[in-house]
Amino acid sequence: MMTWLTAAHAQAPDYIIQLNAAPLNSVAGQSPRAQTQPASAPVAPVAKPLAAPGKQVARLKIGLLLPTESKLLGEAAAVVRSGVEAAHDAEPQADVVVIDADEHNAAQRYREAVASGVNVVIGPLSRGGIAAVAPHVSVPTLALNAVGRDVPTNPRLFTLALNVEVEARQIARLMREDGRSNPLIIADGEVLSSRLKQAFADEWRNQSGKDAPQVEDNGQSLTELLQAASKADAVFLAVEPAEAARLKPALPPDLPVYATSQISTRSPDKQLAGVRFIDMPWFLMPQHPAVKRFARPASALTLQTERLYALGIDAYRLALLLGTTRNPASIKLDGVTGDLKLGRDRVFDRQLPVSLIGEGE
Repeated sequence: MMTWLTAAHAQAPDYIIQLNAAPLNSVAGQSPRAQTQPASAPVAPVAKPLAAPGKQVARLKIGLLLPTESKLLGEAAAVVRSGVEAAHDAEPQADVVVIDADEHNAAQRYREAVASGVNVVIGPLSRGGIAAVAPHVSVPTLALNAVGRDVPTNPRLFTLALNVEVEARQIARLMREDGRSNPLIIADGEVLSSRLKQAFADEWRNQSGKDAPQVEDNGQSLTELLQAASKADAVFLAVEPAEAARLKPALPPDLPVYATSQISTRSPDKQLAGVRFIDMPWFLMPQHPAVKRFARPASALTLQTERLYALGIDAYRLALLLGTTRNPASIKLDGVTGDLKLGRDRVFDRQLPVSLIGEGE
C-alpha cells in the first residue's frame, strides 16, 4: 500500500495517511476562510480570524498551530484545518487564527499567539512540536498527537489523537463484554499490525489476567493459523483489509472475528462478511444528528486522510469547551470521531461504535 506518511516517520501523526488522488490546495473550497500566517511575521498584526456569519459575538480566540508549510505534514495540516473550518461554520462561537509553525519554531509561535490574546490553542500536530511547546503551555492547549513520556506534565496540556492502540484496546474490552475467553491474535509483522497486536495483548492481559495466543501471518501457509484458530473462541485480525479478506474464509465459519477501523474500506470485500469492527461515527453514522450537521470535505479524500478532517471538527468543539469550563474533567462530547471524555493524563478517550460487515457489502 502506498502511503505518504508512515510509521517510519517519527513526527508523523499516528494514523497512517494514504496518498490522495486529488490535490488538497483547496480542501475546504476555492477560497480558504482562514488566512495562514507567514512564518516570519508576528501573530497579532497579520493573522485574520475566521469570521462568524452575520454579526460576530466572539467568546474565544482559538489559535490553530499547524505545520501548514511542512513538506511532510503540510497536507495533513490542511485537512485538519478544513475540519476546524467545517466545525466553525456550524458553531461560530469563536475567532480562529491559523498560525504556521513547525517543531523548530512552534514554541516561539505559541508564545506570540498567547501574547496576542489567544485563549485556547489547537495543536501542535507532531510529537516534536508538542515536546517543544509543552514547557510554555499557559492556556488550555489541545495537542493532536500522543504526548511523549519524556514531555513534562502540564495541567493545561490536553490530547486528542487518533492512536490505533486506542481501538485495539477497545476491541479487547468488547470481546470480554461478549463473553470471549480465549481470543487469537493474527498479525503480519508490519509496524501498524504490531502496534495493534501489542495494544490488544496488553489490554487483554489487564482485563483477564491471561495472555492471548498470537499467530504471525506470513502470507503463505495457513496451517499454523488454522491449528491455533481451532483452539480459540474468537479472532482479532490486526491486518490490512486485503490480507483479512484472504484469511477470513479459511477460519471456521462459526468463529467470531473482530477488527479495528484498519479493516474499513468504502466497498468491503464480501469475504469479510460477518467481521465485527469499530470505526468513527463520521463513517458509520453519517445521518446521526451529531454528525450530519457538519459539512463533508469538498475534495475527495482517502478514508484514512478523512479521519484527520473529522479530528479537526472535534478538536474545534473541544477547544470551545476547554475555553469555557472551569472543570475539564466534566467534559463529554458526542463527537464525530467517537464519544469523547477526559481520561488519564488529560487524554480525551474515544469510544467508537460497533458495526458488522454484511453479506451484501
